[in-house]
Amino acid sequence: MVKKWMVTTLSALLALSLAGCSADSGTSANSESGTSGENAGGKTKIIYWTPDRHDADFMKSKIDEFNQTNKDNIEVEMTVMGDNYPQAVDIAFASKQAPDVLQVNDFQTYYQKGYLAPIDGYMSDEMKAVFKDSLIENKNTIDGKIYSLPNTGQVWRLVYNKDIFKKAGIESPPKTLAEMVADAKKITEVGKSEGIYGFASPFKSSSGFWRAANTIAGASNNVGIDGYNYKTGQFDFGMYKDIAMALRQMNQDGSMLPGVESLDIDPLRAQFAQGKIGMYINHSGEPGVYKDQFPTKENWAAAPVPTNDGTIKGASQVIGGSYIGINADSANKEAAWKFMEYVYSTDLQSEYYEKGYGISLIPAVLSSDKKPSIPGIEGFLPKRYDAIFPANPSVMTESSLEGTKWSEAFSIFVFTGGDLDAVIKDLDTRYNAALEKTKAAGLTNITADPSFDSSKLQGKLSTED
Repeated sequence: MVKKWMVTTLSALLALSLAGCSADSGTSANSESGTSGENAGGKTKIIYWTPDRHDADFMKSKIDEFNQTNKDNIEVEMTVMGDNYPQAVDIAFASKQAPDVLQVNDFQTYYQKGYLAPIDGYMSDEMKAVFKDSLIENKNTIDGKIYSLPNTGQVWRLVYNKDIFKKAGIESPPKTLAEMVADAKKITEVGKSEGIYGFASPFKSSSGFWRAANTIAGASNNVGIDGYNYKTGQFDFGMYKDIAMALRQMNQDGSMLPGVESLDIDPLRAQFAQGKIGMYINHSGEPGVYKDQFPTKENWAAAPVPTNDGTIKGASQVIGGSYIGINADSANKEAAWKFMEYVYSTDLQSEYYEKGYGISLIPAVLSSDKKPSIPGIEGFLPKRYDAIFPANPSVMTESSLEGTKWSEAFSIFVFTGGDLDAVIKDLDTRYNAALEKTKAAGLTNITADPSFDSSKLQGKLSTED
């Protein structure tokens, strides 16, 4: 009885989460059913979930094309999820309503929970050859089995409005945290009467601090990212101290967009597209956003994120590795693979890259002469200092964590103040205790690497300076 009640409750929560989704492909004759299987017309229906909105129009057109042209009688229904994607995925698997194909935004957790099916057996030798130099342990593979393949990487930059900077008398984007604080204050002083503010980040979710701070931290030190020190194999959140203080100062100065503490990323983008924000930090999906989702005439560009002292001691993190995977419980794995193979085709991935929806990590795509031409993409193209970091146990550790997560704890400091050293000490203590539990449970095989130096990761994505 209890089990039945739990499933019913989870199903109700899943229905609520789906009601909050922003779009679906609308291509399935039975899309209202929300389940995979065989349609009345004899087609095999595949459900695909993604949280990506910046490329939704492009992917919808490609899925329509697949549905109309594939010879295997497969029909794919795409659902674009909201910001509650991680929770929706967990609920869907718990209630046996998970999609056949899903975006893998948390590889280690999905693997540990048994969400993903290995795809080695479906891949041709030719396809394995295409991806063999791009696979990363704990991001694509575990114990020699492949679960997901890379497609693009998120290259992170400071996105800024060139005309607003010029109006405030700022000649170039900030290179240091101090300059970022000062520039945000200048912009606000000049533009506040017109509703223009210097800085914003989507602090409604815990990703607000993470988006603003993580790339800065990775570039400012050479030992880690996500609060994890690869050299010692321990968490050390001191790497965020200067960044948290800078964000706190911008808040105290009144340089942040009012209401930023309850702002999501899309409303932030809408405000930027209207010329109300001087700068923010986000990834290489932005050119697609300002082309399709929030078309803008604002004169904007992207620049390297500032660092603590203006020098890059480590590397600017490129987030990439996993993309999509097949539900381990899907009854239609063969059909799901046919769709997955189509999405990973060089033709589709090349077009995706050329239209500026993401920076490809696939050598066969990067080696072509064609480059993205979408406005704004030039600032996101990989430079020497951009790099993909090895997997770290941050996400797995959080599953054993007691108390507030690190990004949330820093966000609270940004808006309420307090003893930052005590915040950092508490995070170090709790995260390292959780790490020990994670290791004891056999949930991670990641250990200390005394020779680690993230500056040595530079130059693998581009030889440009």
